[in-house]
Formats: sequence, C-alpha cells, structure tokens
Amino acid sequence: MSTKIFCDIADIKLIKKFTNKNIVKGFTTNPSLIRKAGAKNYLNYCKKILLASKDKPVSLEVFADNFKEMKKQALILNNLGKNVYVKIPVCNSKGIFSGKIIKFLCNKNIKLNITAVYTANQTKKILKAINKNSNVIISIFIGRASDAGKNPLPELIKSIKLSKKFKKVKILWASVREPYNYIQAKKNGCHIITIPPGIIEKIEGFGKSYNLLTIETVKTFLNDSKKSKFKF
Repeated sequence: MSTKIFCDIADIKLIKKFTNKNIVKGFTTNPSLIRKAGAKNYLNYCKKILLASKDKPVSLEVFADNFKEMKKQALILNNLGKNVYVKIPVCNSKGIFSGKIIKFLCNKNIKLNITAVYTANQTKKILKAINKNSNVIISIFIGRASDAGKNPLPELIKSIKLSKKFKKVKILWASVREPYNYIQAKKNGCHIITIPPGIIEKIEGFGKSYNLLTIETVKTFLNDSKKSKFKF
C-alpha cells in the first residue's frame, strides 16, 4: 500500500514551501510546534496555517485538559475549515482516557486525529469509542517510544491489524527520527507518516548508491578541513 507523507511543522514559511511538494499530502501540528513558531494568538495562528496549506489535510490540536473545554475548543477548530482534523490526546494529563470526547465528536461527524498513542490497547479503546463511519487518524509515537528503550513496532503492527475493520481509520507513524522510518512505515502497512521538513528533504534524495555516499562523505570531510585551514 501507499504510505502518505504529512509534514510535521507549524512554521508558516515552511508550510508554504512544503505544500507545493507533491510528496507532501497533509500537515500535522501541535501546541508545542505552534509555540516554537512564535505564535501569540493560537486561533489566529491556526487560521494562518490553514491559509498556507492550500486545502491539504491539517491536524490542529486542542490544549484543554477537561471534557468541557476540549469540546469547546474542538468545535471551534473544526469550524475553521473542511480540511481540519481536530487533534485530541488519547488521555488528559491525569491519564483519564478521552473516550467521552472522542465519542461525542465522532457522533458529530468531526474528523479526528487521536494523538500521543503508544500501545495497541490504546488503539483498541479508541476504536470502541468511535463508529464505523468515523474519519479518524490514530497517531502512534514510534520515535518517542524508541527513545525510552521500547520496541514500538509490535504495537504499531497490532494497531494496523485492529484498524482494518474500520474503512476510514488511518494509523499514523508519529515522532520520526530518521528517513529510514518512511521505508519501515511502508513495509508495515502504515497509512500515514508525519515527518519534519529536514527529513522529508532527505527522503527526496533516496536512491544514492553506497559508492556515491562514500565519495560524498569523504568530500565533505575534505572540504571542511580546507575551510578550517587545518595543518599538522
């Protein structure tokens, strides 16, 4: 199957650049990325992101920590555009599963991206909270799990198998650490992978031979030593 590449970024200039790339099929953001981009007003900045994305799917996240405020923020974000996926964390900061808000929003036919997922058990709970017609992305944080010394692939593979009964549910590989993750995502049948801009550019350069890579690496070392005017 074809694994779609989404760009994980909130910088407006980069969104404008990467939305013009055919390889990029959508965008994901989060409050941390939006803060890093220098936003002062969250909602206004989300509107700017949507303008820059040229109608490609964009995940915009709520940052409330309780059902009432999540509901309020989710409905506002959903109304910003037809290409919006409202991003909901799988649980709040106290570890309480977000099933109630997920179910409510799915019943409103709102497209969702459930984020901060790590296990197939969490995926199972999400699938129980939605209906067969729900348009849902489940974002599994592969890189962060790896950072903690875990092997996340079994959880990803189980989640993909669980999702097969739901035609509109997509499993997304999140927190990419290297370009090869794209190859891994494709091999394991992942529907979407969201990737930072720098790694997308490396993926565009796939196909170099080992010989060419060797020569390029040696030339880099040589050029840097010349620029620094190193001498023995």
